[in-house]
Amino acid sequence: SSSSSSSSALKMADEKRPFPTWSFDKHCETMEWNTVADVSISFGDDDRDADLLVIGLYGPPKKEEDEDEKKEKDDNDDDEVPAPILTGKAKELDSNGLITEILEENYKDFKHGGALGKTTPILRLPTKGGKTQRVILLGLGPSENTSDADNENDGEKEGVMAQIGAALAQQCEEHKKVQTCTLVLPVLSAPLKWKDLSTEFYNTLYSDNRYRTKDKIVHKAKDLKSVKVVSEDATAADGDEFVKGKHLARGVTLTKDIVNAPHNVLNSESLANVARQIAEESNGRITCTILNKDECEERGMGAYLGVARGSETEPQFIHLTYKGAGEIKKKVGIVGKGLLFDTGGYNIKTQMMELMKFDCGGSAAVLGAARAVGELAPEGVEAHFIVAACENMINDRAMVPSDVLTASNGKTIEVLNTDAEGRLTLADALVYADKEVGCDSIIELSTLTGACMISLGKSVCGVWTNNDDLATALKESSAVTGEKSWRMPMEKSYNKQLESKIADMTNLGSRYGGAITAALFLQNFVSPKKPFAHIDIAGTAWNDAAGSATGFGAKMVSEWIARQGK
Repeated sequence: SSSSSSSSALKMADEKRPFPTWSFDKHCETMEWNTVADVSISFGDDDRDADLLVIGLYGPPKKEEDEDEKKEKDDNDDDEVPAPILTGKAKELDSNGLITEILEENYKDFKHGGALGKTTPILRLPTKGGKTQRVILLGLGPSENTSDADNENDGEKEGVMAQIGAALAQQCEEHKKVQTCTLVLPVLSAPLKWKDLSTEFYNTLYSDNRYRTKDKIVHKAKDLKSVKVVSEDATAADGDEFVKGKHLARGVTLTKDIVNAPHNVLNSESLANVARQIAEESNGRITCTILNKDECEERGMGAYLGVARGSETEPQFIHLTYKGAGEIKKKVGIVGKGLLFDTGGYNIKTQMMELMKFDCGGSAAVLGAARAVGELAPEGVEAHFIVAACENMINDRAMVPSDVLTASNGKTIEVLNTDAEGRLTLADALVYADKEVGCDSIIELSTLTGACMISLGKSVCGVWTNNDDLATALKESSAVTGEKSWRMPMEKSYNKQLESKIADMTNLGSRYGGAITAALFLQNFVSPKKPFAHIDIAGTAWNDAAGSATGFGAKMVSEWIARQGK
């Protein structure tokens, strides 16, 4: 019959479908997650028999040079190459002079180990058993002068272990059929951030294969099973840091997965199901509440619902709650912008629309941090992760320029431009975190303005806050995790740009200072005396060269939350 042949065709279509997605009549309800690489990292005391041996080397101390000396040095490529000074494992393996030879040949790029994260070409050295072992030298940066021990380079040192982890993963990926790898490190002058090494190792091996098939699937370091770290600095307790790093990497992986997911997979409902899964996998540490359309209307969330009217799926207001063990010292709110796709609405975008799946970068960082916090289980803090999820689309119900929306704190907003929609959804999310949850302090992350990208580029996020203590705490969390930030001005006189002739305010200032007026707008939805910071990650959430999400924000937020309980 026609019905049986139809059902057979549908079954065949499902079997051929490589990932969950929409059908013609129904949106997608789930988003698949990638897993971190199934590789163990642990400490060891034996570097024999590894398929790949990576030896960390410090270069000579950095010399202070003025600009003229640096230019003269850069212009002269024929400078005499200094003899390397080898210690430890590198000295032991240099009996035939091969390590000295490769260091001298690669001095310009490797600087005898002074170039942090750089590696030499692979060496094949004989072992006692008559076999050969693949050996690579890894630069750990310049060794310290005694006078440098407590100087201003501390910020640079924070990222050393992360760069070592990234370089190690890259070498395991580049050299095929490596099942075991051993990293030999000397006594380290950098802070011993073993967690950072682990996190960045797993992050570097991230590969999003959810939407690839057959020979397009990429498995980085697919044969690798284990990594051993041989270090005189390691203590018995340090092994736990590798596990913590893997927990954090899972959060960063989820952040990347959310941003990378196309809109035919990720919508407000499938994102809400991601939040539910985070809670389900948290061993009871996290609870999940999803407010539906009616519950949002009861709370008067007219700004958020005004944007959500254009969505195919109903609005999903996500609230995850984490309660750490022990006495709760701080209740904090972390709000993320959750626009799953942004067409611009009736003020439709004329360029870069193909990248607008990344407009959920704030919510991705917040949910990634929630996953990491649920696994790391910091004590003494209660954290509320909040996302007002929807899309900014065009239909016969969508808001139009000149609409006046009423936020849940009663303030009215004249919509001058439908492409300044993220701040409208955030308005009601901030009121909820402030008034209903009663957070002691609130931070908010969003891919909010192109103006921030122009100001700070693609590597640094902007931080706007009137609270100096909160600014300092975020700066410290940024430095520790290597996710760069910069405090920006809250110029009160720019509030004049937000004045409306018919409502309490508009949703858009003039073309100048747009990142500042966006921050000033958001201030209207948090109590004036409450510590609040707006973090614009528009430039940092996406890597154009890789065509992929960076995972930015999850580490900084996780670190900030953990510090609140101390």
